[in-house]
Order: sequence, then C-alpha cells, then structure tokens
Amino acid sequence: MSGSRRESVGKKDAKSHRRSGKIPCVLYGGAEQIHFTVDETSFNELIFTPQVYITQLDIDGQRFTAILQDVQYHPVSDHVLHADFMELKPGKMVTVALPIQVKGVSKGVLAGGKLLKKKRKIRVHGLPDNIPEHIEVDVTELLIGQSIRISDITVPDLQLMDSPRDVLVTVAITRAVPASGAAEEGTEKETKSE
Repeated sequence: MSGSRRESVGKKDAKSHRRSGKIPCVLYGGAEQIHFTVDETSFNELIFTPQVYITQLDIDGQRFTAILQDVQYHPVSDHVLHADFMELKPGKMVTVALPIQVKGVSKGVLAGGKLLKKKRKIRVHGLPDNIPEHIEVDVTELLIGQSIRISDITVPDLQLMDSPRDVLVTVAITRAVPASGAAEEGTEKETKSE
C-alpha cells in the first residue's frame, strides 16, 4: 500500500484530503509517529474482510511493515474517515483483535437449536510472526444449552487478553424444540416439530 506524508496535520487538512479521495492515516509504534494519506480505494482489501493482514506500507519511498489497528467511519455514509496503523518490528510484542471462525456443525443445531455468535473477535498478545489470520473454534460437539468460552480455547504462543468467562458461541434452544430432552433426541424432535 502506497502513501504520502501529510505536510500539515489538522481538521481542515484532513477534510481536504478526504474530498480528494484520500484517507488520513497515522503510523505509530516506531521511532516517530508518521502522518500520511492513502487512496481510499486501496483500503478495500484491508477493511472488507474478516481476516487480519500484515501490510507493507510505502510512504514516500520508506517501507514499513504494519498492521491495521483502528478505523474510524463516517456515522452516516460509512466512508473511512481515519485509520491507525501500528508498525511491526521483529521481537516486539503486539496486541491485535483476531476474528473468530466457526468450524463444523454442532450436534445442538442438528437437534433443532440455533448457533449464536456472542463474540466476533478476540484480543491476543504476542509476536507478529505467531499471529494467525483468524482463530478457529470447533463447535461440532456443542449441544443445546452449551457454550464455548475463551477459557475453553488455546492459541499457541499467544496470550488471550479478553476475560476467560466471555462466551464465544452458544447453542440456544428454539421455540420449535422442547427444552426437556432436546439434546438427547436430536433430529427426531426436529422432525416432529415440522
């Protein structure tokens, strides 16, 4: 992603850049904060994806390895107003929010329950080389009324920063499935309710 340094920093300057299709950004985490702009169109790959990507920034010929840390959107139009990047350096620990990717079909859903995602991202702390694009959560064995919490998962070489009690996914009972014995009778209950 290519960018240009901003000559001046302020609201007027930022508005002027946005009118010309550029997004004001800040790169921090290095020796100095660098204020720069990038074309709005180059943000699509970074923003419209659940994955977390390490980005190579070229700011006026200087190259930086960074990760997108925060994005501010216009409250009405949803256009990007501002973005913060954090420079990644070898051996320097970082904290990022990784998306959760659900794997499998739970037994509870097959029995007529409904899978609810309670959390879409988990904050992790570790070295950039150890950070995956997402965290996989296998829900195959989850029955109606059961949940997977942060305390139930581990990510190699990373520290999970959110509360261990936080629920990631749960299988809720639906009106079509009676509460008693729903998990045991499984698909038989589902068939009867139809």
